[in-house]
Parts: sequence; structure tokens; C-alpha cells
Amino acid sequence: MDPITQGALGAALPSSVAKPEQLRCAAIVGVVAGMAPDLDVLIRSSVDPLLFLEYHRQFTHSVLFIPIGALLCAAFLYGLFRRPLGLSFKQTLLFSFLGYGTHALLDACTSYGTLLLWPFSHHRFAWDTVSVIDPLVTLPLLALVCLACRYRATQFAAAAVAWVVLYQGLGYYQQQRAIHTGWELAQQRGHTPDQVLAKPSLGNIILWRTMYTHKGSLYSDGVRTGLHIRHYPGNAIPLLDQLRDYPWLDPASQQARDIARFNWFSQGYGAVDPSTPLRIIDARYAMLPTEQSGLWSIQLDPNGDLNAHAEYVVNRQIGPTRLNRFWQMLRGH
Repeated sequence: MDPITQGALGAALPSSVAKPEQLRCAAIVGVVAGMAPDLDVLIRSSVDPLLFLEYHRQFTHSVLFIPIGALLCAAFLYGLFRRPLGLSFKQTLLFSFLGYGTHALLDACTSYGTLLLWPFSHHRFAWDTVSVIDPLVTLPLLALVCLACRYRATQFAAAAVAWVVLYQGLGYYQQQRAIHTGWELAQQRGHTPDQVLAKPSLGNIILWRTMYTHKGSLYSDGVRTGLHIRHYPGNAIPLLDQLRDYPWLDPASQQARDIARFNWFSQGYGAVDPSTPLRIIDARYAMLPTEQSGLWSIQLDPNGDLNAHAEYVVNRQIGPTRLNRFWQMLRGH
């Protein structure tokens, strides 16, 4: 999730077990440790545009790396801020461990995908119970952590942790309602998919993007899980078939390898952009749950040499028309 939520939850858990006189220092350690795993975004290459996709939410987010990451954070904080914090190294390590440990689990609740079991598995865990940005998670969490620090009250910190857990449970409930609707839509179309996925739209757990595959195409719809279920019909898009879609591409080229890397990252949901045939989108995501536009993609170059990389492209422009449509769908209109 976003750094503010990660830092706030990282502060909340160690604060909930700290002594009142140590609570503020525990929160400081937890904030740093809770955000530290995202330092993997610094692993980039000016030559290889897709390198960061491989390393973001990789080893720093593995549950096996938590003790190592916590030790590094504790050593840094204790080495530079031992006197201001007034904590022993053992205490600093404990609070760092608790703060660091919240990060990967919270990220796994989103749709992006987190390698929790690296290096033993390269499966990207994405439980899809919350959006990467959701103010209904962040604002109450942040308020409770601030109250805990203001009054040195562990019960507020414990309530902050409980709120995040309860919200994930509510998100799971809403997700299952959306998935159930997705199955019904597939049956109405005479389709028998292996599974139906539901991912929350940005900033809420009311409007969902349901998806399933049938005969090589991805079908997506918008589902609003309010008091009453409302369905917004979407579109279908053929999933990527490299031989069919790009017969001119040399399988030994770097661009072909980049397609494989991008398709792994998108968990097999790569597709040719309908508006730009040389662009491959991650079809799991769109600004609107009914669209097939993609938030990020790679751009191929037919004139590139064997060692040329595909270009990484981000498309997050929502615009007033899309924003209005999103707001109307969220409201159930």
C-alpha cells in the first residue's frame, strides 16, 4: 500500500506492546521499519526498464527476509539515534521486527502481488481485499496512532491494528459478493471459467472489477457491492498470444524476453492494447472496472535490434470524463 499506511501500521503494532514510556520511541522505530521494505524501488536500471518490476515486492517483502530487514533497520536506528530513542538494542530490534513484519502482509492484501515465499516460490500473492490507496483504511489508522502517541496509550495502538484487520475482513466479504456476481454473469453468458477474480477499484471496497477467462479471452465487468448488487457490463479482450500477435518478433530477442517477464509480472493477464497494437497491457487493471485500457504496459519496437529492450509505459490519466463515470458507478447510478 501507500507509504503513509505502511508507516502508520508499522508504528501501530510495536506501539501496542510497548510500555507507555517507550510508546513514542516504539512508534518511531516502527514507522521506519514499516516503510523500509519499499526501498527496493531504488533497484532500477537505465538500460533495463523492467528491472524494477522483478525486484519490487520481491526479497525485501519475503517473510523469510523479515528478521534480516528488521536487524538492518535496528542497527541503523540504534547506531544513529541511540540516545534520543533511549532504547536498548534488544528493544529496538523487537520494535523493528514488529514494524517490518507488517509491511509484506499488508501489501499481499492488495492486487499488485507480493513474493511472500521468495526464494522458494516466485508466486505473487495478491489477496485483493483492499486497494493500494484507500482512505478508509489510512485515516482511522493514522488517527488512532496519533492518539496513541499523544496520550501514550497502547489501547489506541491496538485499536489501530484491529481496525486494519477488520477492514481486510470486510474487504474479503465484499470481494466474495463480487465474485459470486461474477460467476452469475459468466453462467448467463454460457461460460464456464476455472475461476473468477474480483479486484477493488481505487480507494474503496464498494466498486469491484470482476474478471474471468474463457476461450483465450479475458472478460471484465464492474460490480458495485452496496446494499444491493449492481452490475456494469464490461468488455472482453483476447489474452496475449505472442506467436499470433507478434509473428515478426524474433523469439531470441530481448523484446521477446521482456514480454515473458511482463507476462509473469501480470500473472498471465497480458493483452494487446486495443488502441495501440504494439503495446501490451496488464489487463488486470484499468481506471474504470469496465475498461480494457491498462494502467501500465510495455511498448514494442519492430525496428529494434536483438538486444533492444521493450519500453515501459505508464497510463494513469483519468480525466474529467472518466472521473465522473467512476463517481457515478461508485454511487450506484
